This record gives sequence, C-alpha cells and structure tokens, in this order.
Amino acid sequence: MDKKKYYMTTAIAYTSGKPHIGNTYEIVLADSIARYKRFQGYDVFFQTGTDEHGQKIELKAAESGITPQEFVDDVAGQIRKIWDLMDTSYDKFIRTTDKDHEDMVQKIFKYMYDKGDIYKGYYEGMYCTPCESFFTESQLVDGKCPDCGREVQPAKEEAYFFKMSKYADRLIEHINSHPEFIQPVSRKNEMMNNFLLPGLQDLCVSRTSFQWGIPVDFDPKHVVYVWLDALTNYITGIGYECGGDSSDLFKKNWPADLHLIGKDIIRFHTIYWPIFLMSLDLPLPKQIFGHPWLLQGDGKMSKSKGNVLYADELVDFFGVDAVRYFVLHEMPFENDGVITWELMVERLNSELANTLGNLVNRTVSMSNKYFGGVVTHTDAAEEVDEDLKKTVLGTLPRVTEKMDQLRVADAITEIFSLFKRCNKYIDETMPWALAKDEAKKDRLSTVLYNLVESISYGAVLLEAFMPSTSKKILEQLHAKNRSMEEMNVFGLYESGTKVTEKPEILFARLDLKEVMAKVEQLQAEAKQDSADKEPVIDIEAKETISYDDFSKLQFQVGEIISCEAVPKADKLLCSQVKIGSQTKQIVSGIRSTYTPEEMVGKKVMVLVNLEPRKIRGLLSEGMLLCAEDEKGTLSLMIPEKPMPSGAEVC
Repeated sequence: MDKKKYYMTTAIAYTSGKPHIGNTYEIVLADSIARYKRFQGYDVFFQTGTDEHGQKIELKAAESGITPQEFVDDVAGQIRKIWDLMDTSYDKFIRTTDKDHEDMVQKIFKYMYDKGDIYKGYYEGMYCTPCESFFTESQLVDGKCPDCGREVQPAKEEAYFFKMSKYADRLIEHINSHPEFIQPVSRKNEMMNNFLLPGLQDLCVSRTSFQWGIPVDFDPKHVVYVWLDALTNYITGIGYECGGDSSDLFKKNWPADLHLIGKDIIRFHTIYWPIFLMSLDLPLPKQIFGHPWLLQGDGKMSKSKGNVLYADELVDFFGVDAVRYFVLHEMPFENDGVITWELMVERLNSELANTLGNLVNRTVSMSNKYFGGVVTHTDAAEEVDEDLKKTVLGTLPRVTEKMDQLRVADAITEIFSLFKRCNKYIDETMPWALAKDEAKKDRLSTVLYNLVESISYGAVLLEAFMPSTSKKILEQLHAKNRSMEEMNVFGLYESGTKVTEKPEILFARLDLKEVMAKVEQLQAEAKQDSADKEPVIDIEAKETISYDDFSKLQFQVGEIISCEAVPKADKLLCSQVKIGSQTKQIVSGIRSTYTPEEMVGKKVMVLVNLEPRKIRGLLSEGMLLCAEDEKGTLSLMIPEKPMPSGAEVC
C-alpha cells in the first residue's frame, strides 16, 4: 500500500548572521515532527533552507568588504553546519540564490504582472530596514516597526504593487471555513482582527533602492521584494514550473501539509503567501503553525552583552540530544519558552541523567549482576506488572495525540512519564531483595524483563526527539527497533537476549558552579569579541580646548518642524528647528543621507549659539550635530530617550 504523503517546511533562515538557539529551535522542532510522521508511516518530504537576498545582506556584505554572494555563501554554510550538528533529517536544503529558484521567481513575477495582479506605481511610507517592510503610519506601534520594534524611516520609490484586495474576501472565507489553517487560534484571531478585517492595502513587491535581489527581468532596475522571493521557495524547491509542467515531486507533495514558522512572520505566511498562491491558481497549504519564541532567562540575547546562546556552544557543554531535549521540552504550545543555563543543568541532572540515564544503567547492571546479562521472560507475573504494562501501552496513543496537535513538549513529557513509571516499578519490586531469595529467581527474571521491555518501548518513541539517545539505549539492550504497528503489544523483546556487559553513561551529571564559571568566561570572551569587531574610525586630533572654551558652547534638543531642499545645492537642506519657545533656521549639508520628508518630526541635537552666517543666500542660525562614517554616510545625533524641545544637552 502506498504511504500517505506529508510535505512540511520550516521558514528559511535569513543569512544575516550565525543562527542563535532561538533560530535553531525551529529546525529541531520541525525535525521531531518529521521523524514522528515517518514513524507513523507517512512518506515525509521535509524542506528547509536559507533566505539570501535583501537590503540588510547587501549592507552587511559591504561592511565586511566582500560581495553579497560571498557573504551569503559563508553564512548559509554556517547555518547548514548547525542544522546537521543538531541531527536534523531534512530532505531538501534550498537556497534562494539557487539559479533554478531565481529563474522561477522571475517567471512567477511576470505571470502575476501579465495577469493584472501586479502593477507599477510609487510607494511612499515608513520603511523598516531590518524587516525589509513598508508600513503606514496607522500600522506603527509607538511610531516604530510593529514587527521588530525598531525605528522606521520615511521612504518613497518607484515600485510594483500586488493587488491584495482582489483576493482578500476569498482568503477570509478560507480561514473561516478551515479552522485548522492557522494555528494556534490566537494567531488566527490576530491576523483577522488586525489585518484582514480592517482591509488590505496593495503590497509593494519590488524595490529600486538596492541591488541584491532577483531582478525583474522585464524591468531590471527593480528587484523582487524579498518576501515574494522567499515565500515561493516552498513550491520552487519541489519543482513547481510556472506556466509549464511541474515535477512529479511537486504534483505529489503540494499542497504542503505544514508550514512551521515563528510567530513574528505569521502575517507573511497567512496573508501574503495564500494570496500569492491564489494568483497562481494553486491550492493553499493545509496548516500554518506559528510557534512561540525561545527566550533567554536573563533578557534579550545581545552580542554586546555576550549572552547570545548558540547551538554549537551548548552542544559542547551538554551534547546534541540534551540540547534537543532542552529546546523541545521547555517550549509551551502557545506561549514563549525560557531557557537558562541553570535550568539546562537542572534538567540534565534530574531528567536526563537521573530519570533516564540512571534507569538504563541500573537495569543493564542488574541484568549483568544477577543473570550474566541474559534477559529471560519466565512468566512469574504479579499484579504490579499489569499497571506498568498499562502505562507503557498507553503511552503511544497519548504521544500520538499530542504530536497530531503539534504539542511536542507535552509528547516528550508523556515519554518521560513512562521512564518515571519504570523507576517506580523498581522501587515497588525491589530486585535487590528478590536476588537474595533463590526461590524468587523467576520473579526477579520477570521483573528485569519487564524493565528492559518497557525501556525498549520508550526508546523507540524517543527517537523522534532524541535520535542518538534512542539508538544508544536500544544498542545497550540489544533490542530491535519497532514499527508503530508493533507498539500495540507488550513483550516483543526477545527472551534470552543478552544486554551489553558495560553500560554506557548516557548523560553525566554536571556541577552548576563549574558550568557557570565556564559560562562567565565564555560570555566575557564573546563580549570582548563583539567589541573587537565593532568598526572604529580614527581621525586627526584637533587642538585641545579649555573648560572655559567648552562652557561657551550651548547645545539643546531641537525639533525639526519643516525642511526643504536648497535649490541648486545637491548637499544642502534648510530646516526650521523649534528650540524651546523659539524657532531657528539651520542650513545643513546632509541631503546625501536625508530627504526633507525624513527630517520633519525628528528630535535632534543642536549647537544653538553658533554665529549666524549665510549659506547660499540663506541665513543659518546654528548647527545640527551628526556623525559620519568612512563612506560619508551621516547620522543625526538624536536623544536616546524622549526629550522636550529645548532640553539642554550637557
């Protein structure tokens, strides 16, 4: 009988830098789902990859002094190395710089344009560079990006737009008639109430202000908007052919059964992506799951703080499977999870080393001590055995129910409940006491058989979450792996099998003080490394001034209330700056970096008692303070915290 297909994807990782443990959580989560689906008998195709275009990457490459392609080649290699380190079983790793992907994105864009879904116009709005997204004033939160909370800048440029409103009603109807489409439900409510029901604006789908992207082949000064480029990987990666005959892999696997993504990009996947698919006349994915974030207990991860957690560093401390356990077990279904060094050590010692590791070690050791390692089923059963068997056989349906709901942390808890029941069984049966009575030898043999069988059963279920540990346990017990169909029976461990003579320690206990001492050293080195990498500029020193000279300078906060370009002057802007109760006119040579529209509303630092002078016939009554990098890019000095106009800068 043909297996039922299951096509699942992660969001492709953005190649702006090495992924931290929060990024890595998603690929491990997806891998556990993929492995369990295979165990259930599905023909799984699991795709992940990297998102490699955009303005942020172009800027980072320039800062590094290399080409964008060289930059993304390096970072994509780092990402794939970490995915492999974490023992993830993806079937396809796509890169958006793959030529076949780029070619298909161009065809998709042209198809949408020819269909009338994309048109040319001008975009003017507030732009967030890190998110590479435009927003209207009403969408901003406290004047900042609603997605990442960073500053936004006014921007205007020629662009192509997608007619989102054309498909909005159809999408709303689909969401309402398919309650499983967006999960958890709270994400669905957010998308409906905040975006769809108020009405969709047309979406900017091209850019001209940077070059690192897929060119619009019929208008090459434009590059395709990074989200149209990135989202289509889910179909290009399996052989979609726009306007042609798609591959057998695509025909078999589309629509996707699951898009697993972070909650921060749920809008792109549940609004933009379905509408793009409608334009292409393709069916929508069956489910989009927006998982919560994995946070660090001592606050937001920051390179400057030296507290960013990376998977490879955690593996050096704890091992691959322990890290997989931490990130999967500590993440609730809907709310953000928290991970700390203290918590990881506690979990390692109590759950992994004690509950699981010690259970396997004790069972193997007792089998060797009392029966030379031979595990035999003698049928000397007692009532307590039935409760153990009931717990064991009940674990599979409980785990499957949780996994079908994508409640992965709860599924792991069910498996460890089985192992805890085994430990309780040891306390109930007291094998060491049975060993003292020759008449109870058969009973002792049955107890140890029941333990080995129960642990083998649990190890099979553990494979989706801790694959290496699962394999090690089965190898130590010389137990065979089992199919899902075989998990309905207790007693498949072959009687007379000999366990390993020398049990391997699965997880060694760690001393918290020793770990934290190493962590402090690691964070100090990371903090120093971050400081060392911070670009610096040395300029020629000017003549030293006295305190009296400095005290003559008066600096205040000013608010720019209007601004105009100075005619026939490429570098000059003329600003009206409110400083306390007065308004001064200031001419500044900052037009290369700022437009007049960008200037209005900014709070800036002003040298207010500079002798007035005429510049290009305009009186300038002060100076705006700016910083300048080695490329001549200017940045206005603005107050870190809200300050009233006229506040003294001291």
